[in-house]
Amino acid sequence: MGMAAGASQGGKRRRRGRRGGPINEINMTPFIDVVLVLLIIFMVAAPMMTVGVPLDLPQSKASPLNSDVKPITLSIRQTGQVFLGEDELTDDTIVPKLMETAKTGTEERVFVRGDKRVDYGRVAQVMAIVTGGGFKKVALVTEPEHQ
Repeated sequence: MGMAAGASQGGKRRRRGRRGGPINEINMTPFIDVVLVLLIIFMVAAPMMTVGVPLDLPQSKASPLNSDVKPITLSIRQTGQVFLGEDELTDDTIVPKLMETAKTGTEERVFVRGDKRVDYGRVAQVMAIVTGGGFKKVALVTEPEHQ
């Protein structure tokens, strides 16, 4: 009997010593900190992510167009280079690339963004290529005039 009493006391001692066992809870604080930092980074970086080629657009008093559908945008640099998004196009590949990109065929709206220092004849030439390819909804893009 003496051994049984000693064994039970020894078992109790082991239980008292096991208080520092594994924790079954997840600490969410570092995860939340990382998510908030990523949120701030994306909020700051999102306005800077403009699609296309950076241009210095001419200014106009025309009111902005209200459209739900995102148009196809062609950009013309000061040097006369034509871009669809960030892909440079030659005059021969403008219409095939527009057809490839257009979801509704030639009924798709096409915006032409021309740098204000580009030759007017070059802008007219690109617009003629686009309308000659069957696209009828072609418009020029300008910036609102600052007063």
